[in-house]
Amino acid sequence: MNTEITPSIILVEDDLRLSELVGRYLENNGFRVTITNGGDQVVEQVLRESPDLVILDLGLPGQDGFSICRQLRPAYPNPILILTARNHDIDQVLGLELGADDYVIKPVEPRVLLARINALLRRSRTHTNADHKTWKFGGLLINTVARSVSMDGQPIALSSNEFDLLACLAAHAGEIQSREALFQKLYRREYDGLDRMLDVRVSHLRRKLGDEADSLKRIKTIWGQGYLFVPDAW
Repeated sequence: MNTEITPSIILVEDDLRLSELVGRYLENNGFRVTITNGGDQVVEQVLRESPDLVILDLGLPGQDGFSICRQLRPAYPNPILILTARNHDIDQVLGLELGADDYVIKPVEPRVLLARINALLRRSRTHTNADHKTWKFGGLLINTVARSVSMDGQPIALSSNEFDLLACLAAHAGEIQSREALFQKLYRREYDGLDRMLDVRVSHLRRKLGDEADSLKRIKTIWGQGYLFVPDAW
């Protein structure tokens, strides 16, 4: 008997034909999909139904995707995947700034969408805590079991994505981690040379950890190579 629970998705898309095609494709690949075509009731619906993942178009009638993402993120812990128009780089970055976990560019390629969904769901279930370690770097304490971070005894609130990035960098303290390697480890896909998601995550992490933009010394950008977590700078 197969007792595996079918993952649930709320798809928020105002293009009726696209939402129907995407919904049918995802259902054929083992997901339970609820389609919503407007933005006004989405926040209440998501918080009420608590789906495993939300696919959120940014250009919606009523509340747009940016507003919905901003409202959802503090209370909704599961992945948010945004749909953005091609060549709208600012939309992608702003969506990530507001708490989205990943994005797919329209027109939607079904296999790409499916791969991104599966990667997000795997990360949300497993996280990067397999080593069960606590790391201490000066005043910085990282507990991978509790998935908590503190600085000089004061807790620092990180999103799941920010914690995973910090844990990955700390696990390789003193070693440069390329964007290509980080994309594979964190997002399970190739870095295409254009994707801004990792840069946004690093920027968020630096700000929360007090690594000032004019004197970066804790998480350094090594131009042309990647990022370096400096173990003795804490």
